[in-house]
Amino acid sequence: MFSTLRNRFGIPGVISVIALVFALIGGAWAASGSGGHGKATASAKAKRGPRGPKGPTGPAGPQGPAGPQGPAGANGKDGGAGAQGPAGPTGATGATGAKGATGATGPTGATGATGLSGFTSTLPSGKTETGTWSFVNETSAEEVWVPISFPIPLATVSEEEAVHFLTPEETEEASEGSGPCTGTMEHPTADPGNLCIYSGSTSGLVYFGSAEVFSEKFQGFAPTGAQLVFFVETPRTFAFGSWAVTAP
Repeated sequence: MFSTLRNRFGIPGVISVIALVFALIGGAWAASGSGGHGKATASAKAKRGPRGPKGPTGPAGPQGPAGPQGPAGANGKDGGAGAQGPAGPTGATGATGAKGATGATGPTGATGATGLSGFTSTLPSGKTETGTWSFVNETSAEEVWVPISFPIPLATVSEEEAVHFLTPEETEEASEGSGPCTGTMEHPTADPGNLCIYSGSTSGLVYFGSAEVFSEKFQGFAPTGAQLVFFVETPRTFAFGSWAVTAP
């Protein structure tokens, strides 16, 4: 029998079987109370102890992978256009306002006097025209001629007695009195039939000689103007002023 077991299970297998048999015999013997120790064995069974405290919570597990994106939903249908509301009623036409009264016709303006044309061949009697004069003498000449021209010609010539030259001092005296020349260099005037020459400043001992009509060697002034003649005693002299002539 032993050889049969050895051939079937081998030496280790036989040993295991023998050990299992003895274990079963010993267990049965103990359970039957053999040897007078059964009671003691039952009383020696340990009591169940109290439950231990709950252990700490373990760490959270790693996050699982994201799930695949779901398919896109279908687009909803466009809503239909709403119905157009009804047109409101037309308002009533307002009443026509009353017509305003017609204003009275204004009187016809008076006919103005016929004016003179813009062109005149000669300066009208009693009218005055003015101008300026000046010279600078850079040479050693002792005589200087200064022409003046009348914008509007006079009707007649006038002789030397109608020509008047006034220095600044004489101008101040004449403006306070009476005579053919009572203006100033800034506002030259002359009585009818007179040519008044006002001096603003002179330098180099300038003296007024006469007013001459150059073409005729006539001392006075012609309808178109005159030549003013000055005498100087030193070179590099100058003088300036204004003039006024009034038609007789």
